Formats: sequence, C-alpha cells, structure tokens
Amino acid sequence: MTTAADQVLKGLFSEAGLDDPYRYYAELHKLGPVSLLGGDGGYAAVVTGYQAADELLRDPRFHVADDVYSDDRGGPGWREHPLLAVLNNSMMYSNGPRHLRARRLFHQVFTPRRVTELEPAVGQLVDGLMDQLSERFDRDGEADFMTDFAYPLPSSVVAALLGIPQDDLAWFRPRVERINDFLDVVGKTDEVLAAADQATRELSDYYRDLIVARRKTPSDDLISQLVAAIDAGLHEVSDYDLICNLLVLFNASFVTTIHLIGNGMWQLLDQPELRAVAGSPAFVEEVLRYEAPVQFVARWCEEDAAIAGTVLPAKEIVLVMLGAANRDSLRYPSPDVFDAGRTDVKPLSFGAGPHYCLGAALARAEARIAFPRLLERFPSLRSARPPVRNPQQFLRGYKSMPVAT
Repeated sequence: MTTAADQVLKGLFSEAGLDDPYRYYAELHKLGPVSLLGGDGGYAAVVTGYQAADELLRDPRFHVADDVYSDDRGGPGWREHPLLAVLNNSMMYSNGPRHLRARRLFHQVFTPRRVTELEPAVGQLVDGLMDQLSERFDRDGEADFMTDFAYPLPSSVVAALLGIPQDDLAWFRPRVERINDFLDVVGKTDEVLAAADQATRELSDYYRDLIVARRKTPSDDLISQLVAAIDAGLHEVSDYDLICNLLVLFNASFVTTIHLIGNGMWQLLDQPELRAVAGSPAFVEEVLRYEAPVQFVARWCEEDAAIAGTVLPAKEIVLVMLGAANRDSLRYPSPDVFDAGRTDVKPLSFGAGPHYCLGAALARAEARIAFPRLLERFPSLRSARPPVRNPQQFLRGYKSMPVAT
C-alpha cells in the first residue's frame, strides 16, 4: 500500500529532490516525526524528526543495516562481490562484538589528542594548497574550489594520518567515487556495482601492500600503530579486517569533510557578511546543520520498537533522514535560515550513538582552520560561476565551485 510518505520520497529521490531536498523534508515533517512506508522502495519507515532520529540512533535495539548484504536480503552470491563483503565486515556496517573490536582498535590511535597534534600539519597543508590556488589564479584567472582545495585538503590529512604517500591521492579519487556511486540510494545497477567491486579490489591490494610494508618498516602513522597493536595480540582483528576498515575509513573520513568545506565556502561566498565568523565553532556547526554532508543512514531492529509513538516493524529497514532532522522546526526555529548565531546547535550530521563518526573532531578542525586562513589570504575571493551540485542524494555538496579573486 502506497502511503503519503511514499509519494513524498518519490519526489525526493528525483532530479527535483536532488536540486532541493528541503521542500520534500518539509512535507515529511508535516506527516510527523516518523512515517510508515508501503515497503515497495525497500524501506518500512522514514524518520525525519530530530528527537526521533536522535533517539533511534542511540537505541541499542536498532542496528546498522548490515543484513542488507546477508543471504536472505542480498541474494545468492553476494559474497562474490568484494565491495559488499568489505562493507559487511567493516565497523561502519557491523554491530555487536565485531563492531566493538574494530572500533576499540581504531579508537586507541584515533584520539582527541591525536587530532590536536595534527592541527599544525593541517595548517601547513592549508597554506600549501593556498599557494597552489594563488598560482591557478595567476595562470588561469580562476580555480575550482572543490577540485583544487576541498578535495585535496581532507584527503591529504587522512593520507598523512594513515601514512599514504601524497603522490598516490590522485589514484585514490576515482576509485573512492565509484564506491560512493554504489552507496547512493539510487543507481544501484549491476554496472555500478561492478565498477565498485573493481575499485574495492584495487584499493584492497593497495592497503595489503601498505600493511606488509609497515610491518617490515614501521613509521609514525596510524597504519603502523594498528599493525603493531594487532601483532602484539591486543585485538582480535585480522589483516583482512584491517583492510576492510581502512577502506571504509578513508572514504568516510574525507568524503564528508569535502562537502563540509565546500558547503561552508558556498555560504561564505553567497553571504559575505558571514566572513567575520568563518573560523568560529558556531559557524561550522551551523554549516553541518544547514547542509549535512551525509543526508541519511539506514537502521533495522530485531523486534518491533516504538519511536515517537509509531511502532516500527522488526526485520525491516528504516531510513533515518539526518538532513531532515537538522531542519526540524521543533528543534531549530526558522530551520531553513542559515544563522551562525544559533545556540545549542547539535546537528546529527555525524550520527549519534555507538556508530557516531570517529573522524568528526578532525573534520570540524579542518573546517575551523581552513575558512579563516582562506579568507585572510584571498579577501576578495568570489564565485566565478554558479557551482554544480554533486549528483548524489546520499552526499549533499558540490561537484565543482568555480572561484576567482
């Protein structure tokens, strides 16, 4: 049976929704914080209210939708797809003890102290990228902010953290994009999966070789520390487990940051009066609230469970709309207005509960450091042409953003 929420989602997952999802979120809000669906689209319900989404993400009865790739849901032969096997084995798509084992391993080296220690290196990377931007402005008159800054900054930071040579980053980008194409809510075709599988094979081989190299010759990077912890018997994690988590961590740690930086820069270009507060935590939090880089996540429950007065059925997938929750007028007055002066801003853009993003603090630090330095170096930075949206529903951001001085 088709419900009113099904009709709204049909519009949301269309070209019109890609251009402006927020008008569809507003329609979903009118239906309540939780709406049941007919199930034809693979989801049993959609959660759009801030309080309901926060409650569900923290509720231990709800798990990440790892059974999407189980035999009964993924269909026969899903294990033959490298991407699906990697996702199912990573901490992002696993629950219970398996999730805890991997998270503890990464958490011991991915600490707030480590993020603080990285901040000077982030500043140096920002300065180096600004030098390259200046050269582009002098040579071409304009630059693409997404390609020339928003992508290389977070990818370079994560590479420095993991110990990936900077010269390899150009090789990474197309492979990461093929995986993200499959993770989007639409477009899961056989061709897209095949391309993502091939990218997964190549990235897995890369990480396997890097682990061997770090085991032989350790360095001061995260992979060396992770390998040392595994070899010391401190964690029940295999090399394959490590490869799966490194592959997903690299994607998750910089792809969202790309769009945090791009979305924030567009606000600064579009509303120059915001430049005075560009380096403030409040500005960064409002960017995350107003234009969440990750728009939704999926969860499922072992048993029937009530959220916001609606019983969600067991063994079914629920779509949690982070972008809609951040625009809930019951939590944020005038939610469609960008207001860097808001107080008590706690966006759900990095999730909540046991699967809260490990890299959230690093992403915030990169944005907080980058924005004021960019505007100090290029005080007349402006939009050269209208930006082009990233063609994905899952990740909200820009594919290109031409800028000039």
